[in-house]
Amino acid sequence: MSNVPEQFAAAAKAHFEAQLALINTLTRKAFEGVEKAIGLNVDAVKSSLEQATDTAKKLSTSGNPQDFLAAAAQGQPNPEKAREYTRQMTEIATNMHAEFTRAAEAQVAETRQKLATLVEEASKNAPPGSEAAIATMKSILLSADTAYEQLARNAKQAAEMLQTSVKTASEQAARSMEKASRTGKK
Repeated sequence: MSNVPEQFAAAAKAHFEAQLALINTLTRKAFEGVEKAIGLNVDAVKSSLEQATDTAKKLSTSGNPQDFLAAAAQGQPNPEKAREYTRQMTEIATNMHAEFTRAAEAQVAETRQKLATLVEEASKNAPPGSEAAIATMKSILLSADTAYEQLARNAKQAAEMLQTSVKTASEQAARSMEKASRTGKK
């Protein structure tokens, strides 16, 4: 069986490779999310330009005040479109968060298992009299694990609060647009 320094070196190398894999996964997921958000924004801009062009044509060809007012009313913000845009953007952000969380949790679980195995192997092969050092190492790992769990809970709670705040803000914006739209039609 290999000695403890070789085990630690192998574990460090494996950990580094796993970290690189995690970074690559997170980067790929971030680009996918940004790509979806950009696509959504491009579609929204196209739709807005089409609506503005259509409204401008109708305004320029209106022959009487009623036609002009009807065309102007059609050019008002569409609360349903805004609500759908917000829903889709929220869905993109939620999916990105879920993908990031899954990838990070999988990496942490794998790292925990490897580290626990390494410490166990090291304790089996440790020279006599090193029990205190091994116990200290296990205690440090347990403390780090506990701290990580608390950090993960806090991060999850913060993400949920952010998601709720974004949803509430988008609903309020849609209601404001609806109100403005109704006011503009009167």
